[in-house]
Amino acid sequence: MNDQKNMLFSAYNMNGLKLRNRIVMAPMTREFSPNGVPNDYAPTYYSKRAAGGVGLIITEGVEISHKASSGYPNCPNLQSEQSKKMWEKIINEVHKNHSSIFCQLWHCGGVRKLGMPPDPKIPGFTPSGLVKEGGKKVAYEMTLEDIQELIQIYANDAKICQELGFDGVEIHGAHGYLIDQFFWEQINLREDNYGGSLENRARFASEIISNSKQITSDSFKVGIRISQWKQQNYDAKIASSKKGLANFFNILKDAGADFLHCSNRRYWENEFSDESINLAGYAKKITGLPSISVGSVGLNKDFTKTFGGDHETQTADISTLYKKLNNNEFDLIALGRILLSDPNWANKIKDGKESSIVPYDKSFAENYI
Repeated sequence: MNDQKNMLFSAYNMNGLKLRNRIVMAPMTREFSPNGVPNDYAPTYYSKRAAGGVGLIITEGVEISHKASSGYPNCPNLQSEQSKKMWEKIINEVHKNHSSIFCQLWHCGGVRKLGMPPDPKIPGFTPSGLVKEGGKKVAYEMTLEDIQELIQIYANDAKICQELGFDGVEIHGAHGYLIDQFFWEQINLREDNYGGSLENRARFASEIISNSKQITSDSFKVGIRISQWKQQNYDAKIASSKKGLANFFNILKDAGADFLHCSNRRYWENEFSDESINLAGYAKKITGLPSISVGSVGLNKDFTKTFGGDHETQTADISTLYKKLNNNEFDLIALGRILLSDPNWANKIKDGKESSIVPYDKSFAENYI
């Protein structure tokens, strides 16, 4: 193996969870789970990526057990016995192939619209009724009772995940969904303990993490995915200054987070102009927690172009990834689209077969392979 690849394929110990390498399958919404039950092909879909060399798999977004969590059709949940049995099959198949697996717990917040299933009368839940900055109140403004109920639901679902055999959970706190709507100062206009200061806006997430940790075992990992950008505004930020961002990361650390998954649209872009580290690198520098980076790894176009119609990609050089890993900038790297088109990406990279990697186009998102 080329020396520069050594770090990518080195084992990693996430505070007791031993991963065979630094490669993570990123969470990707598939919409192949009618009535919240993963499709019969799901165990094969996940196990293919484990067999293909991925060390840690993070599931597609799994809707938490709340009436307003859904924002898209045919997404999985944990509510029915049928769904739980299917997740057990998925977990077993992944473990058979020597990978670990986390469940991403997801609430869509204000992205949900009236008329959506499962109950079309239920609106989107938000901190202040807003979905985008400068917009009108178009969604439901949560009460304190709603907040406390949701914190408990997240924790209970984390406990369910542990009982099913998952190795941990990732709380989805990114991309403009519910938890991120609390982080986002421009749409969280609350005047109670969950709005105003950064500490208050991060309170919802920190209480979800701490409550989830309290009712799961020490070996079960509870982390969070965050992003500066929102799908409603790619230029939005939770915090613009180093001090503010450091404060934010430390709040999540103090809540008990086991890892921080930091979503960049392009992993090679630095968070601050005077420092050659990205968002995950800054999270690791400030907290010392295990950090996961992500963002257009191995492809020549970021995912936003995919949704804009420019979906055909070519594989891209990953020498920058090797450099960042070898410099210990972050600990793990997550891949999305390239693992849809080529489940064997990791093994091909390890074996020097880069020329045979299958590039991504939208057909791989539309089908289940």
